[in-house]
Amino acid sequence: MAKKQVWYEVEENETIEQCLERMKKDGYMPFGRREEPVFEEVNGEPIYLRQKIQFKGVLIVE
Repeated sequence: MAKKQVWYEVEENETIEQCLERMKKDGYMPFGRREEPVFEEVNGEPIYLRQKIQFKGVLIVE
């Protein structure tokens, strides 16, 4: 049985639209979004790498 809600992360090589399409194929619709910056420490200094984007998917009930 599928979970009622699942978090989907936008992969580095995929667009937001591709992530939403992947959710739809799995039977989920977006219901929330969260973002957080990803940093890497270089010589003791935090260096910004990218933005991590996740969508909360809620199971589509027919």
